[in-house]
Amino acid sequence: MWTGSWLWFSRRWNASELAGLRGGEGEHAQDRSTTTLTTQPPVSTPPLAEEALHPLFRALLVIALLFVFLVGVNALGDGFKSLGQNVLDSFFAATENPFFALMVGILATTLVQSSSVTTALIVGLVAAPENALPIANAVPMIMGANIGTTVTNTIVSMAHMGRPDEFRRAFEVATVHDFFNFMAVAVLLPMEMMTGFLRKLATFLASGLTGFGGVQYESPIKGALKATIRPIKRGLAWLFEAEQAQAVALILVAAALIFVALFLLVRVMRSLMRSRVEGYVSVALKQSAMLGIFLGMVVTVMVQSSSITTALLVPLAGAGLITVTQAFPITIGANIGTTVTALLAALAATGVNAGAGLTIALVHLLFNLTGTVMIYPIPSIRKIPIEGARWLAAAATRSRRWAVIYVLALFYGIPALFAFLNQMLR
Repeated sequence: MWTGSWLWFSRRWNASELAGLRGGEGEHAQDRSTTTLTTQPPVSTPPLAEEALHPLFRALLVIALLFVFLVGVNALGDGFKSLGQNVLDSFFAATENPFFALMVGILATTLVQSSSVTTALIVGLVAAPENALPIANAVPMIMGANIGTTVTNTIVSMAHMGRPDEFRRAFEVATVHDFFNFMAVAVLLPMEMMTGFLRKLATFLASGLTGFGGVQYESPIKGALKATIRPIKRGLAWLFEAEQAQAVALILVAAALIFVALFLLVRVMRSLMRSRVEGYVSVALKQSAMLGIFLGMVVTVMVQSSSITTALLVPLAGAGLITVTQAFPITIGANIGTTVTALLAALAATGVNAGAGLTIALVHLLFNLTGTVMIYPIPSIRKIPIEGARWLAAAATRSRRWAVIYVLALFYGIPALFAFLNQMLR
């Protein structure tokens, strides 16, 4: 009965609508148009919460989030200081193997989906007042973080899997970042192991930045950071009696502060840049490669996330608006721009190892600058990551499972295997 009534109603409605469109039922057409105007008024899309904020309030929010981020980094160092030497010895012994340290950097970054969080944590470990992570152990971890951050682009490109040509273009742009970082690590990690040139140069630069003629610069925010951390420590001491439990809790709180502050900072900065980033990218694509590198740096510094800058390129490539050759320089610029997070983390370092924190942050910067100078200026070398990305994209387009295997094996499987083997051989 209901089916018959619905068919009758549908036929009557279609007949009336057709008559109204032909003008034969003018009154009905007028009623229908009136109903349409009445029931479906134009509604403007409400802005996102971040976009509805006043620009001055957003600027103050950015400053507040940066302060929370620095509090987290400083608290992290204090937490590891409280753990004691015996607990950290096993971790430091494991990272003495540079290849395992590299895998730790890759796996940590892929798990948190942010090289900014990983590098900030590494800076906090190196700058810890006591029981600090040696700089030599941290250098491969920084390189691993550079590789791990590229997984975000590759995952974004998989949204285009349903359309082969679109997926091929998107996967090319996503994986050219991978190949660039692989090449840089393959060359610079052995050189660093043999000569320590990155560590030595960064130490020299850090010594020049932290002191001039015996005058030591004291950060004006150190007192504010310590004052903010003090009630956190008191609260944890009230909750936990054992000192080691307090230390572990402080590390967890610090990591949460770093993660949440960076997450919210990215959202606020993204709302500020949402309408401008695509315009900047369009201008850069029509200009020189150097402008593209510079733009990638600036946008990444503004949004505090290389993933946003590079992930923006993936759908543009999928739509056929850009090529992998055009996207490559912006990707390199984003690689350089993301090092600002580690430098910001170094500002929060206090105590005798504050210089070491600045040193490892400068290692991150020097690694990306050296990789750029080594790979991009020479056309024959510059072609290697581009052609590698094209070859991998073609293989992934022919069989989608290769794309899934590539992500799971390279970013998760191999690092986890190294961790397992390292544990078995100890």
